[in-house]
Amino acid sequence: MGLFYSIFFTALVFFLSACSAPPAPPVKVSKPAHDVSFIKDVQPILNKRCVVCHSCYNSPCQAKFSSYEGIDRGGSKILVYDGGRLNAIAPTRLFIDASTTKEWRGKGFYSLTQNDANASYNDSIMLSMLHEKKIHPDVIGSYSPEQDDLICPRNRQEMGEYLKKKPNHGMPYGLPALSLKEYTTLADWITLGAKGPTPAQQKKLITPSKEAQKQIEIWEQFLNKKDFKHIITARYLYEHFFLAHIHFQNTSNREFYRLVRSSTPAPLTPKEIATIRPFDDPKTEKFYYRFIKIHATLVRKTHMVVSFDAQEFKRIKQQFIDTKWNIKPHQVGYDTKTSANPFLAFEQIPPRVRYQFLLDHAHYIIMTFIRGPVCRGQIALNVIHDHFWVMFKDPNHDVGVLNPHFLSRQVDNLSMPIESRSQNLLKTFSDAYRNHVIRYIGAKAQEEKKFFPQGEGLESIWKGERPQDAPILTVYRHFDSASVHKGVLGALPRTLWVIDYAQLERIYYSLVAGYDVFGNVAHQTNIRRYMDFLRLEGERNFITYLPKDVRFEMLNSWYIKSDLIVDTKKQLHLTDLPSQVHYATDHYKSELIQRIVKHHILKTTGIDFDNLNYTPDGKHPPKMPDRFDSVANITIATRSLTAPGTGFIKHVTNDDVNVMYVRIKDIPEHKDVVVSLVVNRWHDNVNSLFSEGSRLNPDKDTLEFVKGFVGSYPNGFSVVSFEDLGEFFDLIQNFDENKKYLQLLGKFYIPRSSEKFWETYDWFQKRFYEDEPIESGLFDLNRYFRH
Repeated sequence: MGLFYSIFFTALVFFLSACSAPPAPPVKVSKPAHDVSFIKDVQPILNKRCVVCHSCYNSPCQAKFSSYEGIDRGGSKILVYDGGRLNAIAPTRLFIDASTTKEWRGKGFYSLTQNDANASYNDSIMLSMLHEKKIHPDVIGSYSPEQDDLICPRNRQEMGEYLKKKPNHGMPYGLPALSLKEYTTLADWITLGAKGPTPAQQKKLITPSKEAQKQIEIWEQFLNKKDFKHIITARYLYEHFFLAHIHFQNTSNREFYRLVRSSTPAPLTPKEIATIRPFDDPKTEKFYYRFIKIHATLVRKTHMVVSFDAQEFKRIKQQFIDTKWNIKPHQVGYDTKTSANPFLAFEQIPPRVRYQFLLDHAHYIIMTFIRGPVCRGQIALNVIHDHFWVMFKDPNHDVGVLNPHFLSRQVDNLSMPIESRSQNLLKTFSDAYRNHVIRYIGAKAQEEKKFFPQGEGLESIWKGERPQDAPILTVYRHFDSASVHKGVLGALPRTLWVIDYAQLERIYYSLVAGYDVFGNVAHQTNIRRYMDFLRLEGERNFITYLPKDVRFEMLNSWYIKSDLIVDTKKQLHLTDLPSQVHYATDHYKSELIQRIVKHHILKTTGIDFDNLNYTPDGKHPPKMPDRFDSVANITIATRSLTAPGTGFIKHVTNDDVNVMYVRIKDIPEHKDVVVSLVVNRWHDNVNSLFSEGSRLNPDKDTLEFVKGFVGSYPNGFSVVSFEDLGEFFDLIQNFDENKKYLQLLGKFYIPRSSEKFWETYDWFQKRFYEDEPIESGLFDLNRYFRH
């Protein structure tokens, strides 16, 4: 037996050694002749070539290059997006969950820049990855950084295994190599020890400008006043602004701040109290609301701007402080049951005040759900259709506002599955919260009968008060990301929502404030299922403006191959009240939205329909023109390309292309034009977490041209000369995968292997900064077309 084990062990060692790859050789380097500045030399290259994939939680190996602190933190093998996680894990938020290199090493992060070779060589992970791309620059095969089975190497041995498994997969991953100058700069910086900003540079990075500091002092004094009214107001504001990038009046377009809870008061340096969710107990009797300057590179997918100016300060003070509260202001604790239910925690603030605040910031609030804290959101986003419009109930017609006691009585039915971030797996598919929502809708229907026994008309849709208001929003879903835009973009969508106060607050708390990307599968699944009911509630609110006899049929048409509406028909109370909207045609949905926009919202905000895509029901898009020699004819051409299920749409969606940026250049006497080609994929329904593919119908997919930049994750770039527009429109309208059209596709489309890729990306990014100097951030290239 001893001989047998000896032979077996020898064979096993031989087998394992044969399968493993040799350690990656270190990179030969020479000492640079001059110093390299991180701020002046290195960060600009990282921004243009590295941050475009390495930011937020969807960065491979959690490697973040948007700040020196992220580079110093390094990489990790911890999977943030683990769909089968049985227990919540400790969060790994940069700047929040650890503050020193030692602390990050204790959390499992390892260095990407450390060199363990001699002075003539460098074996750091970062330089090894860059050098691999330098010697093997060809982009061969298919690349999908967020989906590929990646090794996150932490030493030479694992680096060797990575190179064996992933040849031609150096960095930038699946994209053209850096220029020689860019490579040399980064290599020299790493060789010299990968040093960060100087103390003077770091101080400048984190120190507010003089103009910002003046305003910070005003806001911090307001937020930290000790009377109960200010205490509860500040808590409410913090819980809703914790993700905001706050821009102060008269400061640089690129100067932004985060509102945090700090253990230190002014004028001391803020020290953020790290809690998982903004409503979690800070576990200290004394804490202070402070502003921290954001010095990391801004990326669009997490850049959600709120402007703090004199008008905003005055309005918040009038709304929260100068308004009489029906309940005497008092302190509220942080026990989980209370803090996870805003209708309980903030009951003393009048619902009208809370709702008006949310309406004032409607674009931001919906954006937090659409972009949110997750960065990669297909599981969270497959609860919505690819394109829909959102409107809001007017406060004077919201029963929760008109009768504050109603919400107090419904506080249990308004609870959400966010109390625990590691929920009982046996309750993953419980109907408890569904039953809560059904009971709430029934109670709300009874309340509506009391206040509006004859039903409601257009006056019950919020039309906004100021030009900057967003009483109607467009949401586009791009498979596993989404975007939200002020106004009505695109053709008439299948579904529309009308959101009231209680629904808007629950959307925010369940999908944003209470959602934990590090939580377990039960926590995340229950929140996803809860959003089904919130979506249905918004759709139900819209449906009740239509004639009684078409409501069920309309709503049911949005749930093909689903029994949901049939099963809940009575519980939705669709026909309890008549509509006070009187129709002149049988195109009810189109006529209703036409009247809402043209005769209601337009007067207050100037919001009107999208002139490239919108055609009312019963009317047909224009025919494709024969010539494309004017901007007017180009507009007509884009309006004509509305036929669903074209060969072009099917071709690009087969490769997960959902949004593409197009540059139209060489227009006579006109600046180059940027449009986004947005694909709206048809779902029979979005009522299930699983088997999404079975509910898609490519024959009904549509394409829309939207002016400017839509989304944060471009799936493709196209460059089209004005003189070639005829060919371009022919390609989109008639593509059938024959040789002619494949050649045209190659003419206009920029693949990830193209020598012009970085030049094209740089142009689009520069133009974005020019067009939207405050709202812009770096695009993310993780989801660029795979080939």
